[in-house]
Amino acid sequence: MNTPDKSQLGKPTPYIDQYDASLLFPIPRADKREELGLGESLPFFGADAWTAYELSWLNQRGKPQVALAHITVPCESPNIVESKSFKLYLGSFNNTRFLDAREVRERIRADLNAVVGAGVGVKTLGPELFDQEPVHELDGLNLDRLDVECQHYTPAPELLFADHEEQPVTETLVSNLLKSNCLVTGQPDWGSVQISYVGAPIDQEGLLQYIVSFRNHNEFHEQCVERIFMDIWTRCRPLKLSVYARYTRRGGLDINPFRTSYPQPMPANVRTARQ
Repeated sequence: MNTPDKSQLGKPTPYIDQYDASLLFPIPRADKREELGLGESLPFFGADAWTAYELSWLNQRGKPQVALAHITVPCESPNIVESKSFKLYLGSFNNTRFLDAREVRERIRADLNAVVGAGVGVKTLGPELFDQEPVHELDGLNLDRLDVECQHYTPAPELLFADHEEQPVTETLVSNLLKSNCLVTGQPDWGSVQISYVGAPIDQEGLLQYIVSFRNHNEFHEQCVERIFMDIWTRCRPLKLSVYARYTRRGGLDINPFRTSYPQPMPANVRTARQ
């Protein structure tokens, strides 16, 4: 079984600039989900939205081409892709000739499908569309306005509380103070998080302190978002819940997991200013 310590994370790696799908390194989702008490029947829907900013290849005349790629990995997939392996894989396109962007897009889709075990969506954007890529912060009431005392820097779900004596509310709360660390290297991962729910009012100070409590926690982006979702779901018992995080890019890639308790469209893949 592939485990994070067997990946290329934190290890010297050669630069391979000829197409090589074997560089992709899958990691099963099951182990971390077992920690959260999750089985095969998941209490959420969603996907992981990736943006690749460093995608390049050669056309048939050897001229370099560049593009952005939006990649969507369903949360039902049995595996995630370790991000450094994805960077190395995309780097292997650099001196490889392809017919056109469509061939590149279909090659990425086929390779990722084989690795994650589910239907992956891939969209490429050429330079003529770069100027149409917007920047927008997550919508919602900003929790960071609260002057709270923070003492926990590893996940502390006991900080979460909802007042079930009050009438249900519909609320969207955001914070830019999400920080966790890579599971293998311990390097920091910076992010913003949006929490939307219907249900008993969640104590906002406790929620912000809980988000801050991830500061020294070592876990991949996808795993952190599922932990946040499950902690709120079990502690606050909302009627509906969605958790969306946008992490700053590393190695030319950003990962933006979205989990929701009810079927709904993915949020638009719009980057924040820090991304």
